[in-house]
Amino acid sequence: MEIKLTQFSHGGGCGCKIAPAVLSRLLAAAPAGLVPAELMVGNETSDDAAVYRLNDTQALVATTDFFTPIVDDPYDFGRIAATNAISDVYAMGGQPILALSLLGMPLDKLPLDVVGRILEGGAAVCREAGVPIAGGHSIDIPEPIYGLVALGIVHPDQVKRNADAQAGDVLILGKPLGVGVLSAALKKGRLDDAGYAEMIRHTTKLNRVGTALAKMPAVHALTDVTGFGLAGHLLEIARGSKLAALVSFEALPLIEQAIAFAREGMATGASGRNWNGYGADVLTPDGFEAWQRVLVTDPQTSGGLLVSCAPHAADAVLAAFRDDGFGEAAVIGQLVEGPAMVRIG
Repeated sequence: MEIKLTQFSHGGGCGCKIAPAVLSRLLAAAPAGLVPAELMVGNETSDDAAVYRLNDTQALVATTDFFTPIVDDPYDFGRIAATNAISDVYAMGGQPILALSLLGMPLDKLPLDVVGRILEGGAAVCREAGVPIAGGHSIDIPEPIYGLVALGIVHPDQVKRNADAQAGDVLILGKPLGVGVLSAALKKGRLDDAGYAEMIRHTTKLNRVGTALAKMPAVHALTDVTGFGLAGHLLEIARGSKLAALVSFEALPLIEQAIAFAREGMATGASGRNWNGYGADVLTPDGFEAWQRVLVTDPQTSGGLLVSCAPHAADAVLAAFRDDGFGEAAVIGQLVEGPAMVRIG
């Protein structure tokens, strides 16, 4: 009997994140915690990971990420989840050094060999990243989840927050958009083998270039585009940096098959929740079509890095992406003085 992992999940990958508006209310109601002087990055700017200064030359990057299946193949699910979790270390400019597994499985429904393949997929990505899996935690639950706690190291002077962009900066996106649309097509049985291969290619590609970008002083801010879509994560940069983001839709790298599906009306439920959560701060031109809105709000599981850098550094940033195999990386816009918002033209 073939096991389809996605049949057990109400929403796959980063699309199962709590909606941004709901998350904001939850965090606003949470009591304030300790904020030691060594804590360089906490939850104050919705950044990708926490950063704790250890000494003058080292800071610890700490993050965790896990989700429900976005694909049916257990090995691919493990690879995608691990790649996505480690990405948050790269998004802070860090070098990953250690991982712990987080595993929750309905053991009465999934054979142990299926669970084992999920763990094998995660371990394969960690080996590629040079990261040992040194432990973890597992529970028996109704819906399958898998992910990692990921730890990394970065020089304190090279930490890249999402709130340090500067007016005049150029915006560069490392991976094309549309993974969420492809996942919706997969669930409906519409995604062909070529589309699935394209989806896996993007979602299992490590954002290792973040470590190199951290060494560039002209790179001012860095994040990765995941569950809140391009518009949502760019809005976090705009809000944290108190700037307005201008984006050219025509410049966005997009997955071709995702464009076709989006034009048909294919979308994840998370795309609509994203728009409901932050759409008031995203301005679109007259004639902006529904399929275009789907792609800018599309939840990206293991999405690309989003860079804010000085204009003179754009060529060097693009070269770093392409040297690491990100051939679709592109300049998509800029940051300017103005109220925190995203304007798409």
